[in-house]
Amino acid sequence: DSFYPQLSGEKDGVIEIASTSGYLYLNGSLDRENKEIHRLQVEALNVAGQKVKGPYSITINVQDINDNPPKFEKSKYDGVVWQNSRPGKPFLYVRATDRDDPTTPNAQLFYNILHHFPNPYKSMLFQIDNVTGAISTSEPGSRLLNPQTQATFTLVVTVKDLAGMSENALTSNTDVEITVKENLWKAPPKVSIKENSTEPHPISITQVHWNEPGAKYDLLQKERLPRFPFTIDQNGTIYVTEPLDREEKELYSFFATAKDKGGEELDRPLPIFVQVEDINDNPPVCQNALTIFEVQENEGLGSNIGTLHATDMDKENTLNSRLQFRIVDQNPKIPLDNLFIIQQEAGTFQLSSSSLNKRVVSNYFVRVEVTDKVFTTLCDVKINVIDINDQIPIFEKSDYGNWIILEDTPVGEVILEIQATDADEPFTGSSQIIYQIEEGDQNKNFIIETDTKTNRGFVKINKVLDFEMSSTYNLTVKATNPEPLVRGVQYNSSSTAYFGVVVVDVNEVPVFSKNIYIVHIFEDVPVGTLVMTVMANDPEGDQIRYTLKSNNRNWLRIDTFSGEIYTAAPLDREVEHEYKVEITATEENKKSQSSTAVFMLYIKDVNDNPPRLAKGNHLFFCHPLRGGVRAEIQATDDDEQLYSPEFTFSLGSGENIKSDWEISRINGTHAYLSPKHTNLEEKQYSIPLIINDNGKPPLEGNLNLQVNICRCSNEGRCFIEVENHPGMPSVGMAVGILLGVLIFIGR
Repeated sequence: DSFYPQLSGEKDGVIEIASTSGYLYLNGSLDRENKEIHRLQVEALNVAGQKVKGPYSITINVQDINDNPPKFEKSKYDGVVWQNSRPGKPFLYVRATDRDDPTTPNAQLFYNILHHFPNPYKSMLFQIDNVTGAISTSEPGSRLLNPQTQATFTLVVTVKDLAGMSENALTSNTDVEITVKENLWKAPPKVSIKENSTEPHPISITQVHWNEPGAKYDLLQKERLPRFPFTIDQNGTIYVTEPLDREEKELYSFFATAKDKGGEELDRPLPIFVQVEDINDNPPVCQNALTIFEVQENEGLGSNIGTLHATDMDKENTLNSRLQFRIVDQNPKIPLDNLFIIQQEAGTFQLSSSSLNKRVVSNYFVRVEVTDKVFTTLCDVKINVIDINDQIPIFEKSDYGNWIILEDTPVGEVILEIQATDADEPFTGSSQIIYQIEEGDQNKNFIIETDTKTNRGFVKINKVLDFEMSSTYNLTVKATNPEPLVRGVQYNSSSTAYFGVVVVDVNEVPVFSKNIYIVHIFEDVPVGTLVMTVMANDPEGDQIRYTLKSNNRNWLRIDTFSGEIYTAAPLDREVEHEYKVEITATEENKKSQSSTAVFMLYIKDVNDNPPRLAKGNHLFFCHPLRGGVRAEIQATDDDEQLYSPEFTFSLGSGENIKSDWEISRINGTHAYLSPKHTNLEEKQYSIPLIINDNGKPPLEGNLNLQVNICRCSNEGRCFIEVENHPGMPSVGMAVGILLGVLIFIGR
């Protein structure tokens, strides 16, 4: 019997079957973008047209070829960028689509800036994310864009399929018109506020503006204060909340920030400076409750007696702290009033008459008015009239011999006592004795202090002695009075004495050039890098040997002889960013003689840690899926974050990954993962995720997200059946367990 085939189904006028051989053939071209799958049936008929076999199903999957160029959604884009905007922050997105199979490279798009009109600089002012089409300013553009110089730019943006990796890629272009606007986000001028204002607070003092409405403003303290007397409203107006006191703090420095709704900073913080202006709100203050001067009874007209000192807490070198002095009372007024005058600006007392007589009046009490033109203070002065200084100090002996002391004698220790006497009136400037070393002590290693009651002198060590520098001192001491001698009387050899000091050598420990050595170094330096050379000297000249202590991580080693410190292992700032060790210097021949210095290694960060997930390693969605569900993930980075981190999220390659899933950015650290359709099966999925940071150089983290599509309980928790094992409840008794996953699922 003879049979012939008959074809039916989705032939679309293109697919036919040969009646004799049964071969399927095409009489035209298939187009995957119009129809991806053709479902056909074939059956065998006899000559009478009756079915004898079949029907049999045939499915034809049309394979994609790269026959569709990408197309931009718009033929022209318009965007606005603000002057000095942060580099890398997108201000415009261009988007293209490709009708080819999205699971193949045929539809993987690559964006690039082809031309840049005008281009007044050697560097590109704009950049584009090759994957997302996000356009932002480059580093040079952030600095150089200026609407006064060039307000508009035209970018020719091209998009290629095949991920831009092939010369055969199909392309499309679009124009992007960019307008540069003046950046309103500028630091305001320094604000000046008068202190102790009596106006109602808060008081508006300045304002900052973000370029567009909707920004959230905040203030950031630069230094920690017990009270921070400033606030900002959501119009960017900055207020002072309480009266300020210049004497408490004269200058405040802090920052104003602008953030978007997600809490991400829109640009760099602006520095705000507030200067507190002085007002005259502090009275003069007498330095002493009672100021005492001495004057000899034979002093002449105009002689200086002393200076009255007063202070004012208002700003120095201003009219608010300018003080003027005036004598308002003298007691007694014998032999006459106004015996003394005071310099109005300096407060220096002078004699207006040479009428002082100790036998008539031995002391005067003077009251002085000190004013700053707003406040007035009264200061009391006592002036003692003393006998004339006509007697010189006389030493009890002229030679005190030689004194032997160890070179490690402590500073401040008394090594010798000396005595001179003066026959003038006791307890006055004429009889008080001052001892001074006139010769033999150029470095001032010794000092002599006087007991004011007995005039006894105590010779003390003033500086650390060094046998190697000087082993003997021959000292000449002179005794004088603070009051000048009367005419015709002079100091002579009776007011001079001599003594010697012999310093005995003591074996001293080595001395480092510094007590603390500090070095800053990047964590990625090679092992064996020279970090620093430390140096210690032994006063006796012995050889020094160096060792390290508290080198807990063995990151460093030291050359025993040279003191050179090298890295001995890789450094890791994330493990320890301040590495402290002790350096010991020991005398080679005297092991007991050693000293220690501190070595601080501050390790600076490099971008050596790829991003990782802080939240969202294990996600789930309830089956059956509903449109719009999504789960939040959060990225972090162990490297030092000087500014807010900026991560980019993308899906890796894999079968049906990009056709089944998508990832969308929330902010610099968070993103949403969501299914692209609701036809996903109930099972566990492993989704490759790529996270890039914005370090230099940038690093990429490759992760596998474990996503479970599962049946859920009424509470929205993933439900997993428990297998029935001996000794366990039956399926009817225990239907399952709930797996609690702390994750937000968008609905």
